Amino acid sequence: QVQLVESGGGLVQAGGSLRLSCAASGRTFGNDAMGWFRQAPGKEREFVAAISRSGGNTYYTDSVKGRFTISRDNAKNTVYLQMNSLKPEDAAVYYCGARSVTSSYAYFTRLNDYTNWGQGTQVTVSS
Repeated sequence: QVQLVESGGGLVQAGGSLRLSCAASGRTFGNDAMGWFRQAPGKEREFVAAISRSGGNTYYTDSVKGRFTISRDNAKNTVYLQMNSLKPEDAAVYYCGARSVTSSYAYFTRLNDYTNWGQGTQVTVSS
């Protein structure tokens, strides 16, 4: 079973940047496709970005394309989400998810595709 711990959230002004990290332990990180989701108060958890186990394939929801970058360092068992040009509507609790896969190229965008979740990290964007 994999354990995921997110960090890096905080308060930032609109237009600012944050880098979230998700550290994994408990199984071979390089066998997992990873994703970032977010949940704002009163809303459902939504997909933000995904990355394949090799790191070669990434995918983003339209609202963050060009502003957010997902990456991973398999040697450090960590996936990152670099968030630039933050907007008030990006404010949410951000969660990372993991799913064991055999394909080096597959990534996943649906909530139910992921089997393991972290506890989340709060991102607040002031206008």
